[in-house]
Amino acid sequence: MATKTIIIIGNGMVGNKFCEKLLEKSSDFKLIIFGEEPYRAYDRVHLSDYISEKPLDELYMSSEDWYSSKNVTLHLNDPITYVDTRQKKIESGRGIILSYDYLIFATGSSAFVPNIPGIEKNGVFVYRTIEDLDLIKAYAGSAKKGTVIGGGLLGLEAAKALMDLGIPETSVIEFAPRLMPRQIDHAASTVLQQKLQNLGLETLLNKATSSIEGEGKVHALHFTDGTTLDTDILVISAGIRPRDELALKSGIVVGPRGGILVDKYMQTSEPDIFAIGECALFEDMIYGLVAPGYEMAEVAATTICQGNKSFKSFDMSTKLKLIGVDVASFGDPFIEEPYARTIVFEDKNKGIYKRLNISPDGKHLLGGMLIGEANSYNMLLQTVNNRLVLPENPEDMIFGERSASGQSASTGIAALPDDALICSCEGITKAQICHAVTEQNCENADAVKKCTKAGSGCGGCVPMVKDLVNITLKQQGKYVRNVICEHFQLSRQELYDLVKIHELKTYDEILNSLGKGDGCETCKPLVSSLLASTWNEMILQGGNDTAQDSNDRFLANIQKGGTYSVVPRIPGGEIRPDKLIVIGEVAQKYGLYTKITGGQRIDMFGAHLNDLPAIWGELIEAGFESGHAYGKALRTVKSCVGSTWCRFGLHDSVSFAIRIEERYRGIRAPHKFKSAVSGCIRECAEAQSKDFGIIATEKGWNLYVCGNGGSKPQHALLLASDIDSDTCIRYLDRFLMFYIRTADPLMRTATWLNKMEGGIDYLRNVVVNDSLGMGQQWEEEMEKLILVYTCEWKAAIEDPNIRKRFAHFVNAPDERDTTVQFEEMRGQKKAMDWNIPSITS
Repeated sequence: MATKTIIIIGNGMVGNKFCEKLLEKSSDFKLIIFGEEPYRAYDRVHLSDYISEKPLDELYMSSEDWYSSKNVTLHLNDPITYVDTRQKKIESGRGIILSYDYLIFATGSSAFVPNIPGIEKNGVFVYRTIEDLDLIKAYAGSAKKGTVIGGGLLGLEAAKALMDLGIPETSVIEFAPRLMPRQIDHAASTVLQQKLQNLGLETLLNKATSSIEGEGKVHALHFTDGTTLDTDILVISAGIRPRDELALKSGIVVGPRGGILVDKYMQTSEPDIFAIGECALFEDMIYGLVAPGYEMAEVAATTICQGNKSFKSFDMSTKLKLIGVDVASFGDPFIEEPYARTIVFEDKNKGIYKRLNISPDGKHLLGGMLIGEANSYNMLLQTVNNRLVLPENPEDMIFGERSASGQSASTGIAALPDDALICSCEGITKAQICHAVTEQNCENADAVKKCTKAGSGCGGCVPMVKDLVNITLKQQGKYVRNVICEHFQLSRQELYDLVKIHELKTYDEILNSLGKGDGCETCKPLVSSLLASTWNEMILQGGNDTAQDSNDRFLANIQKGGTYSVVPRIPGGEIRPDKLIVIGEVAQKYGLYTKITGGQRIDMFGAHLNDLPAIWGELIEAGFESGHAYGKALRTVKSCVGSTWCRFGLHDSVSFAIRIEERYRGIRAPHKFKSAVSGCIRECAEAQSKDFGIIATEKGWNLYVCGNGGSKPQHALLLASDIDSDTCIRYLDRFLMFYIRTADPLMRTATWLNKMEGGIDYLRNVVVNDSLGMGQQWEEEMEKLILVYTCEWKAAIEDPNIRKRFAHFVNAPDERDTTVQFEEMRGQKKAMDWNIPSITS
């Protein structure tokens, strides 16, 4: 039988995937690909990484020799210009004429460009291809104000690109009354809008652009409501249009609003011509995500190979990290009563919004959305897709476990059916992943990815793949190593020990000695936290500053409107009148809003970046030091007045709180931690809601550990009773070092205990009974950390290289950011809720 020829028009992700799927099934075909771009297939999902200097080589879907090794002919920079469906021939722009047995349209889509007067001006771009991004990068160098038309997924990605290019003022224009109108509701949009504003991105809703103004190049946008927005560069991301023009010219049927009409086998009106991806119209739907495109590629390849597989309406659930903010929607996110009951959780302080839509009988999850924190997305999606029966308290699925039973969040994965689709991009089921572990010796997520390709698309399923691998290994009785990431094949605990053994002091030293590659957003902050916990050195010295969290880099909390807050340490809440006067004088001099915090400190808000070193200097001169309100470190040790003043007090809780706070100040840990000391069982300091709390008894102190407040409150549990002060501190040294050594990144002590096998009894055995024989070593390690403590504010203002970082503008270090605006509130100032200085009526 003669080898049949398949010609693929389009060399994007879906066209490339079709080649892979077909080659997996048969080698009896000759594949010829025509692409109009000069690049081989690349990952458009992570196109924004190219803006942040990710090499193009890392975006390619296949290596250069893959095509020759698979006997695939690739024509780049050569679009097909003519298709003769009767003679089954094509002609390319370079004059190549070929015959085909099957023809695949994988032409994708183009950016929809609205017909706005002035759209042709220089400085107006679309955001679709590598070439588009190269043009944007070249033009953006002189831009100070950037604008994106379109507040959907791609629009927000484009806005992130402009911010990554260093454009200080970036705005998003959206015609609809909310952001991402196809994925999230109004309440979720409001939370997302506030999160983006805090990150420096302005959003303008209900805006229709009437014209683009400027002499030859864009200078401003005029809106139909009469307002104007100045801009130096404009990116259009207002939707997509299927690339169906060649099919239409060739007589192939297209939809009335565009798109190549296909049946469930991806066949067009010509049975030997298929359409897949964003150019295909199936049941009046254009699918704009990569996962359904990959499924279409699988269906078309199966049909050509005489198999039996059809395309069905595809789940459009999605999870993305937009400008550092988690955004996810799943199932039917908008269904309302009487067809559903809705559970909503909103935390405006942290910028978190979660919505679950429950069936009227309360048994099944129908859909929902997550903004700001989406760790539960994968399990929620599986619960919808597999019609799993909901637990007695469905809200636990977004609020977390409410007991300290030690159950892992992954326990629900084991109950998923074998055919549960884990990786929708590649169509990989739970059974396939488990088979890779049990039969093909894949013992980590990276090995499973290489074997099955699960997680190689958008990457959203990777956490669930890791959990499945671990569960399957445990079921086989194998030891599970919780490695950090692909760059460090070590657990955090193993890395901690090796850093101490080899006395490594910087991220680069650790990566060169113990890791590989260039690192990532997972390992960089983890290693930085680990270094701070191990050596307790000033975090902005030694080349470790770039990997620190944002607040740590500025030694202050970044607040609304581009302002910063200053929180000096006030151990135990005790402060002399003269120091209280200094705080008042500093706040008055620099125009700061002042508030007494829940942890018995005074917070000063509204500081300009330039003023931070001067403010710190005046506070340090008065005897204050950094309160580490910005760090993953000890925050406060709250206290009541105890026996000093209170008639019920049994012991001097203030003095003991001061002793503890001054002992553990500045020590970094996997998460922030808080404490309190109460002078009697009336518990006025609320010690049992802290990471460790101490309550006076007639015989000494009771020590409680692993509690926390917040959205998931948990009472601390009794670790030791009726102990003296020195014994209490000795136990605390052991407890904190055990936590620092073994907890995962960003894990609170309560969660750490919940996941600890044996729970509080095991922890008591380790800390109090010294069952591991580590007590003395941990006490000595704590002493070393205490001895090297230094106030980070003082170190920053005394080091010229660090001090010069505290400026808004490098070329004008004394100039303030004029976009920071305030308004009056109860005799003080506050950051304005909305700041769009360039909008004029």
